[in-house]
Amino acid sequence: MNHPLANKVPNLALAAIALFLVVGMPALNAAGSIEDFTLNTWGKYLCYAILAISVDLLWGYTGLLCLGQCLFFALGGYMMGMHLMLMIGKLGAYKSDLPDFMVFLGRKELPGFWEPFHSFPFAALMVFLLPGVIGGIFGYLAFRSRIKGVYFSILTQALTYGAALMFFRNELYMGGNNGFTDFRSILGADIRSPETRRMLYLASAITLVLVFMFCKWLTTSRYGLIQRAIRDSENRVLFSGYSAANFKLFVFVICAMIAGVGGALYVPQVGIINPSEMMTEKSLEAVVWVAVGGRGTLIGPIIGAVLVNYLKSWATTKYPDFWLIIMGASFVLVVLFLPKGIVGIPAQIREWLARREGRRAAAAEEELLTSAAKTK
Repeated sequence: MNHPLANKVPNLALAAIALFLVVGMPALNAAGSIEDFTLNTWGKYLCYAILAISVDLLWGYTGLLCLGQCLFFALGGYMMGMHLMLMIGKLGAYKSDLPDFMVFLGRKELPGFWEPFHSFPFAALMVFLLPGVIGGIFGYLAFRSRIKGVYFSILTQALTYGAALMFFRNELYMGGNNGFTDFRSILGADIRSPETRRMLYLASAITLVLVFMFCKWLTTSRYGLIQRAIRDSENRVLFSGYSAANFKLFVFVICAMIAGVGGALYVPQVGIINPSEMMTEKSLEAVVWVAVGGRGTLIGPIIGAVLVNYLKSWATTKYPDFWLIIMGASFVLVVLFLPKGIVGIPAQIREWLARREGRRAAAAEEELLTSAAKTK
């Protein structure tokens, strides 16, 4: 659903926010006004915002509640992580050209499917390609079978859970339970240096702006109209002669690739990727971000992702045992009292004021009629 506020937010204000994220924060960090840790944390928030936009494009604009979007986020992270692991070289604990976990498992040579990941361009291509292919195969089978609603949500949750179980296995040679960590360099630069972290943050901010602009263009195009029509009444779209399955497959693949890009930027900044990042509870958290911010708005998921994760950083430090309760309570409160999310609060206030004025006008009119009747 499109909120009036989201449509009326001046482009100048959005441009100012984008400029601050892309230019202001890195400049303040370089000047010493923002700590490296803070900038790195915000880089993580922006990666989550990219993931949230992909969830919103599916759920808010197409009506597809995907509970497995973090699978694609993690797959993008794993593709970048494979390249970063190979760049460690002999700097690992075992002083071997093989990643440490392979040496620990007794592997003597690099598996064939790892070899191309010595190339950064190949790894970057796979960040898009693997999530897109997996999303395409799954989406084709699901949408051609006309699976939708709660059944689609359950199926995506099962897909994510099955993939996580597979990645936990050491036989896959993807790091098993521990995943990938201890990265040293990216494109020849020390990944732990302030300058590199600043560039990684900058890449995340620019990517978020580009993803937002692309999704804004997509949702306001003719395709976006059909997309929202599918959300509101898929049968009407089918009766109009459009193939709803093809439209849903297209947006599902696009959202899978967007999530993969977010995961690829997330991994070098956080320094680790393991199967826990693709577990179903992670995808449920992403749904909460979108609901809190306001689904169907694009800007709402960004606000929700940043706000909820900022709250999580604070709550897990101050009240670690109550974070899940806090998140669950916030989701319930939003569903009950803020169905349009944070972005929709001004519209809800205007609606409440309009109803209040309407009741006052009705009461005044009734009182006037009563007085007129008494006079007669």
